[in-house]
Amino acid sequence: MLILVTGPTGKVGRTLIDRLLADPGFAGARVRALCHNRPLPASARLEVVRGSIADRAAVEAAMPGVTHVVHLATCKEMPELVMDVTVKGLFALIEAFRAIPTARRFVLIGGDAAVGHFHHRHDGPVTEATPHRAYPGCYALSKVLEEVMVAQAGIQYGLDWTCLRAPWIMEKDDFRHSLSFGDDVFGAPDWKTLVAPEVAAGARADGAVPLLRDADGRPLRRNFVHVDDLVAAILIALDHPAARQRLYNVAMDEPVDYGDLAAYLAATRGLPSIDIASGYHSTWLSNARARLELGWRPAYDLPRLVEAAWSYRRSPDDPRRIWYPG
Repeated sequence: MLILVTGPTGKVGRTLIDRLLADPGFAGARVRALCHNRPLPASARLEVVRGSIADRAAVEAAMPGVTHVVHLATCKEMPELVMDVTVKGLFALIEAFRAIPTARRFVLIGGDAAVGHFHHRHDGPVTEATPHRAYPGCYALSKVLEEVMVAQAGIQYGLDWTCLRAPWIMEKDDFRHSLSFGDDVFGAPDWKTLVAPEVAAGARADGAVPLLRDADGRPLRRNFVHVDDLVAAILIALDHPAARQRLYNVAMDEPVDYGDLAAYLAATRGLPSIDIASGYHSTWLSNARARLELGWRPAYDLPRLVEAAWSYRRSPDDPRRIWYPG
Protein backbone atom coordinates (compact mmCIF):
# COMPACT_ATOMS: atom_id res chain seq x y z
CA MET A 1 0.00 0.00 0.00
CA LEU A 2 1.40 3.37 -1.09
CA ILE A 3 -0.77 6.31 -0.04
CA LEU A 4 -0.36 9.69 -1.72
CA VAL A 5 -1.44 12.47 0.65
CA THR A 6 -2.07 15.98 -0.65
CA GLY A 7 -2.11 18.82 1.86
CA PRO A 8 0.08 16.72 4.18
CA THR A 9 1.25 19.56 6.41
CA GLY A 10 -2.20 20.69 7.55
CA LYS A 11 -3.83 19.53 10.77
CA VAL A 12 -5.50 16.52 9.14
CA GLY A 13 -2.51 15.60 7.00
CA ARG A 14 -0.03 15.65 9.89
CA THR A 15 -2.31 13.61 12.14
CA LEU A 16 -3.11 11.12 9.37
CA ILE A 17 0.53 10.51 8.49
CA ASP A 18 1.54 10.10 12.13
CA ARG A 19 -1.30 7.62 12.67
CA LEU A 20 -0.51 5.65 9.52
CA LEU A 21 3.13 5.30 10.46
CA ALA A 22 2.32 4.29 14.05
CA ASP A 23 -0.66 1.97 13.49
CA PRO A 24 0.32 -1.75 13.45
CA GLY A 25 -2.56 -2.34 11.07
CA PHE A 26 -0.71 -0.28 8.46
CA ALA A 27 2.78 -1.59 9.23
CA GLY A 28 3.40 -2.38 5.56
CA ALA A 29 2.03 0.89 4.22
CA ARG A 30 4.18 3.66 2.82
CA VAL A 31 3.21 7.32 2.49
CA ARG A 32 4.14 9.77 -0.24
CA ALA A 33 3.49 13.37 0.81
CA LEU A 34 2.98 15.92 -1.95
CA CYS A 35 4.13 19.16 -0.32
CA HIS A 36 3.75 22.59 -1.83
CA ASN A 37 4.82 25.46 0.45
CA ARG A 38 5.77 23.63 3.64
CA PRO A 39 8.09 20.60 3.76
CA LEU A 40 8.00 17.50 5.94
CA PRO A 41 11.00 15.46 7.14
CA ALA A 42 11.29 12.21 5.18
CA SER A 43 11.71 8.85 6.89
CA ALA A 44 12.01 5.19 5.98
CA ARG A 45 8.28 4.92 5.16
CA LEU A 46 7.58 8.57 4.33
CA GLU A 47 8.63 9.93 0.96
CA VAL A 48 8.35 13.67 0.41
CA VAL A 49 7.91 15.18 -3.04
CA ARG A 50 7.55 18.86 -3.78
CA GLY A 51 5.04 20.44 -6.10
CA SER A 52 1.58 21.93 -6.47
CA ILE A 53 -1.46 19.90 -7.40
CA ALA A 54 -2.24 22.69 -9.85
CA ASP A 55 0.87 21.57 -11.78
CA ARG A 56 -0.16 18.49 -13.74
CA ALA A 57 3.46 17.43 -14.33
CA ALA A 58 4.11 17.47 -10.58
CA VAL A 59 0.99 15.39 -9.94
CA GLU A 60 1.93 12.82 -12.57
CA ALA A 61 5.46 12.58 -11.18
CA ALA A 62 4.07 11.84 -7.70
CA MET A 63 1.66 9.13 -8.88
CA PRO A 64 3.68 6.02 -9.94
CA GLY A 65 3.00 3.02 -7.73
CA VAL A 66 0.30 4.77 -5.69
CA THR A 67 -2.55 2.57 -4.47
CA HIS A 68 -4.57 5.20 -2.61
CA VAL A 69 -4.92 8.98 -2.73
CA VAL A 70 -6.11 10.96 0.29
CA HIS A 71 -6.89 14.40 -1.06
CA LEU A 72 -6.75 17.06 1.65
CA ALA A 73 -5.30 20.05 -0.20
CA THR A 74 -7.68 22.99 -0.35
CA CYS A 75 -7.81 26.75 -0.05
CA LYS A 76 -10.28 29.09 1.56
CA GLU A 77 -11.67 32.37 0.24
CA MET A 78 -8.89 32.91 -2.28
CA PRO A 79 -10.53 33.61 -5.65
CA GLU A 80 -7.18 33.90 -7.37
CA LEU A 81 -6.22 30.33 -6.41
CA VAL A 82 -9.36 28.35 -5.69
CA MET A 83 -10.11 27.09 -9.21
CA ASP A 84 -6.50 26.07 -9.80
CA VAL A 85 -6.49 24.00 -6.63
CA THR A 86 -10.00 22.62 -6.41
CA VAL A 87 -10.85 22.12 -10.06
CA LYS A 88 -7.62 21.98 -12.05
CA GLY A 89 -5.74 20.24 -9.22
CA LEU A 90 -8.42 17.67 -8.49
CA PHE A 91 -8.86 16.97 -12.20
CA ALA A 92 -5.12 16.36 -12.55
CA LEU A 93 -5.14 14.01 -9.56
CA ILE A 94 -8.09 11.99 -10.85
CA GLU A 95 -6.70 11.77 -14.37
CA ALA A 96 -3.27 10.64 -13.17
CA PHE A 97 -4.67 8.19 -10.62
CA ARG A 98 -7.07 6.43 -12.97
CA ALA A 99 -4.24 5.92 -15.49
CA ILE A 100 -2.01 3.83 -13.20
CA PRO A 101 -2.45 0.05 -12.79
CA THR A 102 -1.91 0.13 -9.00
CA ALA A 103 -4.88 2.43 -8.29
CA ARG A 104 -7.32 1.16 -5.67
CA ARG A 105 -9.21 4.02 -4.00
CA PHE A 106 -9.38 7.82 -4.13
CA VAL A 107 -10.45 9.37 -0.81
CA LEU A 108 -11.64 12.98 -0.87
CA ILE A 109 -12.10 14.98 2.33
CA GLY A 110 -15.02 17.25 1.61
CA GLY A 111 -16.77 19.82 3.74
CA ASP A 112 -20.24 20.73 4.94
CA ALA A 113 -19.85 24.02 3.09
CA ALA A 114 -21.12 21.96 0.12
CA VAL A 115 -24.56 21.96 1.74
CA GLY A 116 -24.29 25.48 3.11
CA HIS A 117 -23.92 24.40 6.77
CA PHE A 118 -25.47 27.18 8.90
CA HIS A 119 -26.00 29.66 6.06
CA HIS A 120 -29.12 27.89 4.73
CA ARG A 121 -32.20 26.63 6.54
CA HIS A 122 -32.65 22.86 6.45
CA ASP A 123 -36.00 21.28 7.31
CA GLY A 124 -34.42 18.21 8.89
CA PRO A 125 -31.09 16.48 9.39
CA VAL A 126 -28.52 17.06 6.66
CA THR A 127 -27.86 13.69 5.05
CA GLU A 128 -25.82 12.54 2.09
CA ALA A 129 -28.97 12.97 -0.03
CA THR A 130 -29.34 16.67 0.85
CA PRO A 131 -28.87 18.74 -2.33
CA HIS A 132 -25.76 20.86 -2.75
CA ARG A 133 -26.35 24.46 -1.66
CA ALA A 134 -23.26 26.64 -1.66
CA TYR A 135 -23.35 29.90 0.27
CA PRO A 136 -21.83 33.09 -1.21
CA GLY A 137 -18.09 32.97 -1.85
CA CYS A 138 -15.69 30.72 -3.69
CA TYR A 139 -14.86 28.25 -0.91
CA ALA A 140 -18.34 26.72 -0.60
CA LEU A 141 -18.58 26.50 -4.38
CA SER A 142 -15.26 24.65 -4.45
CA LYS A 143 -16.55 22.04 -2.00
CA VAL A 144 -19.58 21.43 -4.22
CA LEU A 145 -17.39 21.04 -7.30
CA GLU A 146 -15.07 18.58 -5.55
CA GLU A 147 -17.91 16.25 -4.61
CA VAL A 148 -19.43 16.45 -8.09
CA MET A 149 -16.10 15.79 -9.81
CA VAL A 150 -15.24 12.61 -7.92
CA ALA A 151 -18.77 11.25 -8.30
CA GLN A 152 -18.73 11.91 -12.03
CA ALA A 153 -15.33 10.23 -12.38
CA GLY A 154 -16.96 7.17 -10.84
CA ILE A 155 -19.73 7.30 -13.45
CA GLN A 156 -17.45 8.06 -16.38
CA TYR A 157 -14.52 5.78 -15.60
CA GLY A 158 -15.51 3.52 -12.71
CA LEU A 159 -13.22 5.37 -10.30
CA ASP A 160 -13.32 3.83 -6.83
CA TRP A 161 -13.83 6.93 -4.70
CA THR A 162 -14.97 7.74 -1.19
CA CYS A 163 -15.84 11.21 0.06
CA LEU A 164 -15.82 11.99 3.77
CA ARG A 165 -17.73 15.23 4.27
CA ALA A 166 -16.48 16.94 7.41
CA PRO A 167 -17.74 20.01 9.24
CA TRP A 168 -15.36 22.36 11.08
CA ILE A 169 -12.30 20.35 12.12
CA MET A 170 -10.89 20.94 15.60
CA GLU A 171 -7.52 20.06 17.15
CA LYS A 172 -5.46 21.16 20.17
CA ASP A 173 -6.90 24.48 21.45
CA ASP A 174 -8.81 25.38 18.27
CA PHE A 175 -12.22 25.12 19.89
CA ARG A 176 -11.29 27.47 22.72
CA HIS A 177 -10.01 30.07 20.27
CA SER A 178 -13.13 29.70 18.11
CA LEU A 179 -14.98 31.36 21.02
CA SER A 180 -12.58 34.26 21.58
CA PHE A 181 -13.67 37.90 21.49
CA GLY A 182 -10.06 38.88 20.74
CA ASP A 183 -7.80 39.07 17.72
CA ASP A 184 -6.81 35.45 18.36
CA VAL A 185 -10.26 34.23 17.27
CA PHE A 186 -10.12 31.13 15.10
CA GLY A 187 -12.51 31.10 12.16
CA ALA A 188 -15.87 32.77 11.92
CA PRO A 189 -17.84 34.56 13.21
CA ASP A 190 -15.41 37.20 14.42
CA TRP A 191 -17.24 37.82 17.67
CA LYS A 192 -15.68 41.17 18.56
CA THR A 193 -17.19 42.70 15.42
CA LEU A 194 -20.70 41.64 16.43
CA VAL A 195 -20.81 43.58 19.70
CA ALA A 196 -19.89 47.07 20.84
CA PRO A 197 -16.15 47.61 21.43
CA GLU A 198 -16.65 48.01 25.18
CA VAL A 199 -18.62 44.74 25.32
CA ALA A 200 -15.85 42.92 23.46
CA ALA A 201 -13.26 44.37 25.82
CA GLY A 202 -15.26 43.23 28.83
CA ALA A 203 -15.68 39.78 27.32
CA ARG A 204 -11.94 39.45 26.85
CA ALA A 205 -11.31 40.52 30.43
CA ASP A 206 -13.89 38.10 31.84
CA GLY A 207 -13.18 35.18 29.52
CA ALA A 208 -16.77 35.34 28.29
CA VAL A 209 -17.94 33.12 25.48
CA PRO A 210 -20.59 33.79 22.83
CA LEU A 211 -24.04 32.26 23.08
CA LEU A 212 -24.89 32.44 19.41
CA ARG A 213 -28.58 32.38 18.53
CA ASP A 214 -30.05 31.28 15.23
CA ALA A 215 -32.47 33.18 13.02
CA ASP A 216 -35.37 31.95 15.17
CA GLY A 217 -33.81 33.21 18.40
CA ARG A 218 -32.87 29.77 19.72
CA PRO A 219 -29.31 28.77 20.67
CA LEU A 220 -27.65 27.85 17.40
CA ARG A 221 -26.52 24.28 16.75
CA ARG A 222 -23.37 23.93 14.62
CA ASN A 223 -21.46 20.85 13.54
CA PHE A 224 -17.88 20.02 14.45
CA VAL A 225 -15.52 17.05 14.26
CA HIS A 226 -12.25 16.47 16.06
CA VAL A 227 -9.26 15.69 13.86
CA ASP A 228 -8.71 12.39 15.68
CA ASP A 229 -12.22 11.23 14.79
CA LEU A 230 -11.87 12.32 11.17
CA VAL A 231 -8.55 10.50 10.80
CA ALA A 232 -10.09 7.38 12.32
CA ALA A 233 -12.77 7.55 9.59
CA ILE A 234 -10.13 7.96 6.87
CA LEU A 235 -8.26 4.86 8.05
CA ILE A 236 -11.49 2.85 7.95
CA ALA A 237 -12.51 4.19 4.54
CA LEU A 238 -9.20 3.44 2.82
CA ASP A 239 -10.16 -0.14 2.04
CA HIS A 240 -13.64 -0.74 3.48
CA PRO A 241 -15.72 -2.58 0.85
CA ALA A 242 -18.87 -0.59 1.65
CA ALA A 243 -17.12 2.72 0.97
CA ARG A 244 -16.79 2.27 -2.79
CA GLN A 245 -18.34 5.29 -4.51
CA ARG A 246 -19.99 6.46 -1.28
CA LEU A 247 -20.32 9.83 0.42
CA TYR A 248 -20.30 9.96 4.22
CA ASN A 249 -20.99 12.77 6.66
CA VAL A 250 -18.31 12.52 9.34
CA ALA A 251 -19.29 14.64 12.34
CA MET A 252 -19.93 14.47 16.07
CA ASP A 253 -23.05 12.51 16.98
CA GLU A 254 -24.76 15.79 17.87
CA PRO A 255 -23.97 19.34 16.80
CA VAL A 256 -22.69 21.77 19.39
CA ASP A 257 -25.58 23.68 20.93
CA TYR A 258 -24.25 27.11 21.93
CA GLY A 259 -26.71 27.21 24.84
CA ASP A 260 -25.46 23.87 26.17
CA LEU A 261 -21.91 25.03 25.59
CA ALA A 262 -22.43 28.24 27.57
CA ALA A 263 -24.06 26.30 30.39
CA TYR A 264 -21.23 23.76 30.49
CA LEU A 265 -18.52 26.43 30.61
CA ALA A 266 -20.42 28.33 33.31
CA ALA A 267 -20.76 25.18 35.41
CA THR A 268 -17.20 23.88 34.94
CA ARG A 269 -15.21 27.10 34.70
CA GLY A 270 -17.45 29.91 35.89
CA LEU A 271 -17.29 31.65 32.51
CA PRO A 272 -20.03 34.14 31.60
CA SER A 273 -21.66 34.22 28.18
CA ILE A 274 -22.92 36.96 25.90
CA ASP A 275 -26.02 36.52 23.77
CA ILE A 276 -25.43 37.23 20.09
CA ALA A 277 -28.29 37.32 17.59
CA SER A 278 -27.69 36.11 14.05
CA GLY A 279 -29.36 35.19 10.81
CA TYR A 280 -27.68 31.78 10.77
CA HIS A 281 -29.60 28.51 10.91
CA SER A 282 -29.12 25.50 13.15
CA THR A 283 -28.14 22.30 11.36
CA TRP A 284 -27.67 18.67 12.26
CA LEU A 285 -25.17 16.84 10.03
CA SER A 286 -26.30 13.22 10.34
CA ASN A 287 -23.48 10.69 10.61
CA ALA A 288 -25.87 7.73 10.53
CA ARG A 289 -24.56 6.32 7.24
CA ALA A 290 -20.94 6.28 8.43
CA ARG A 291 -21.97 4.64 11.70
CA LEU A 292 -24.07 2.01 9.93
CA GLU A 293 -21.91 1.15 6.93
CA LEU A 294 -18.38 1.76 8.23
CA GLY A 295 -18.84 1.02 11.93
CA TRP A 296 -17.21 4.38 12.67
CA ARG A 297 -17.96 6.04 15.99
CA PRO A 298 -16.78 9.53 16.99
CA ALA A 299 -15.03 9.61 20.36
CA TYR A 300 -15.62 13.34 20.94
CA ASP A 301 -18.80 14.87 22.31
CA LEU A 302 -19.31 18.39 23.68
CA PRO A 303 -17.68 17.84 27.11
CA ARG A 304 -14.65 16.09 25.63
CA LEU A 305 -14.25 18.75 22.95
CA VAL A 306 -14.26 21.48 25.62
CA GLU A 307 -11.98 19.65 28.03
CA ALA A 308 -9.44 18.85 25.32
CA ALA A 309 -9.29 22.46 24.15
CA TRP A 310 -9.14 24.06 27.61
CA SER A 311 -6.55 21.62 28.96
CA TYR A 312 -4.20 21.84 25.99
CA ARG A 313 -0.91 23.55 26.78
CA ARG A 314 1.39 24.54 23.96
CA SER A 315 5.11 23.96 24.18
CA PRO A 316 7.50 26.72 23.09
CA ASP A 317 8.16 24.91 19.82
CA ASP A 318 4.42 24.65 19.06
CA PRO A 319 3.23 28.23 18.60
CA ARG A 320 -0.37 28.83 17.62
CA ARG A 321 -0.22 29.55 13.91
CA ILE A 322 -3.21 29.86 11.61
CA TRP A 323 -2.34 29.18 8.00
CA TYR A 324 -5.88 29.93 6.91
CA PRO A 325 -8.89 31.15 8.94
CA GLY A 326 -10.95 28.02 9.45
